[in-house]
Amino acid sequence: MHTSYKIICIDVKFIFLFYYMISNGRRWIMSNLLRILEIVEKNSGVITTAEVISEGISRGSLKYLADVGVLEHASRGYYQLKEIWDDEMYQLQIRYKKGIFSNETALFLCDLTDRTPVKYNMTFPDKYNISVLNTENVKCNRTKQELYKIGIISIKTSSGNLVNTYCMEKTLCDILRTHNDVDIQVISEAYKRYSKRTDKNIPLLSEYAKILHVEKKVRAYLEVLL
Repeated sequence: MHTSYKIICIDVKFIFLFYYMISNGRRWIMSNLLRILEIVEKNSGVITTAEVISEGISRGSLKYLADVGVLEHASRGYYQLKEIWDDEMYQLQIRYKKGIFSNETALFLCDLTDRTPVKYNMTFPDKYNISVLNTENVKCNRTKQELYKIGIISIKTSSGNLVNTYCMEKTLCDILRTHNDVDIQVISEAYKRYSKRTDKNIPLLSEYAKILHVEKKVRAYLEVLL
């Protein structure tokens, strides 16, 4: 769903809530509800319980919006507009803000593969407690802080929501690292697609290859394709 449509949906809900509250003598909680919906609009249709509490608003106001059908309780601590498309990657990003989509998932987001992820790859800092993701459809990686923070970009999912992923160059190096165990056919196809891209950055790819100690492997692919 496009952002403009989400905003229209929220504006309609503002009007609905305003008249509903006045007719029921509840003007005093109207400002809290409007503030929640402002955050929802800013977040492209989603909000967390933590965000509401940080604003000094009670959980009850959030529950009320769910009870009257404005929001739906998507998962623990996570609410969304009923009208937004179900975007699993975006939901994961909202719940796990330090997670960066990586490896095969990053290839998919960067259009370097047609394989839709069955399980999403996310990378976290080395000290992050990944046990909290045990019930999620996620394959977790942890890496040193200095490697975690390089090459991060924001990109839109197929539903038009922004998530964090690694850029093409960082990802092409990551998939060559032995511990990531990426299928050789996926790697070959990714490098073929990259070689045809007008926005490729070979110097940056070479820089990341040096940092991640995969220079020889990257050079072998480039020598054949370029």
